[in-house]
Amino acid sequence: MKTALITGVTGQDGSFLSEFLLEKGYEVHGIIRRSSVEFRPRIAHLEGNPHFHLHYGDLSDSISLVSVIGKVRPDEIYNLAAQSHVQVSFEVPEYTADVVATGVLRVLEAVRICGLTDSCRIYQASTSELYGKVEEVPQSEKTPFHPYSPYAVAKQYGYWIVKEYREAYGMYCCSGILFNHESERRGETFVTRKITLAAARIAQGKQEKLLLGNLSAKRDWGYAKDYVECMWLMLQQEKPDDYVIATGEQHTVREFCELAFRYAGIGLEFKGTGEQEVGIDKATGKTMIEVSPEFYRPTDVVDLWGDPSKSKRELGWNPTKTPFEELVKIMVEHDMKQVAGECR
Repeated sequence: MKTALITGVTGQDGSFLSEFLLEKGYEVHGIIRRSSVEFRPRIAHLEGNPHFHLHYGDLSDSISLVSVIGKVRPDEIYNLAAQSHVQVSFEVPEYTADVVATGVLRVLEAVRICGLTDSCRIYQASTSELYGKVEEVPQSEKTPFHPYSPYAVAKQYGYWIVKEYREAYGMYCCSGILFNHESERRGETFVTRKITLAAARIAQGKQEKLLLGNLSAKRDWGYAKDYVECMWLMLQQEKPDDYVIATGEQHTVREFCELAFRYAGIGLEFKGTGEQEVGIDKATGKTMIEVSPEFYRPTDVVDLWGDPSKSKRELGWNPTKTPFEELVKIMVEHDMKQVAGECR
């Protein structure tokens, strides 16, 4: 039985990965931060499983990482923990750098200190935000980085320190350059979940309208549940390497809105441009979506589109197992049920 340690186990990816590894027969350990609220909804159904264990620790605390890694002595580590909200990184840049950049170094050093350099394989969750102000479309493993936010700059440090430890110490560590991956477990402040929840609430008369930023921003959206399989596949190869994890398809925020509202029973029509653009209910003429400058970033990434050719070829991974339309449908159906149960 292999043992895996997951940082960020309470998040979207951490919960799906935990389920995936448990099904594979792993002993799964997760690191959590102490909180005054102990309910962890994404993994609550796993607590009590004899092969699922939680430990207190933090990426900002090297002593806790050394303690947990030394105790668990994992075969595989999946470093998914981060301050992962791009907009928030402009507001808390120092904290973002400490966790997202230096946190990766602390994990790598903890593995060395615990004498696991030759036996432990490490997956680092990297990001398409590295490409930022993109220099070519689509983006592959060979595309130059141009980070465009404090979050992306911190992630670039994480990417390069993983590469350095791989080459300097011969460690099996690699980075998955994940493009946007969503699900019904996505945090409610992220734009996709914000859209599907709003569509559900508006359809059920519990919200008037939705305010968004740049509707023309383009993203490569996949299903998080599919992406965790690719994380695992990366650690099963003979040699460590870095891979783009993406669908190879691109859609605008506007397209996501149209599809989400359609699954909620509302046909949208967009009129106007820029900050004056609005999404209107075709049936009633009522404005459902408005653009607010409040949601524009100081520097905005507008054209992310991944090339998953290497992942498909070398890992045998299917990036479109769950098509874009099905992803949006899954999220809307979940949120329609959630909203129907609110405030009864």
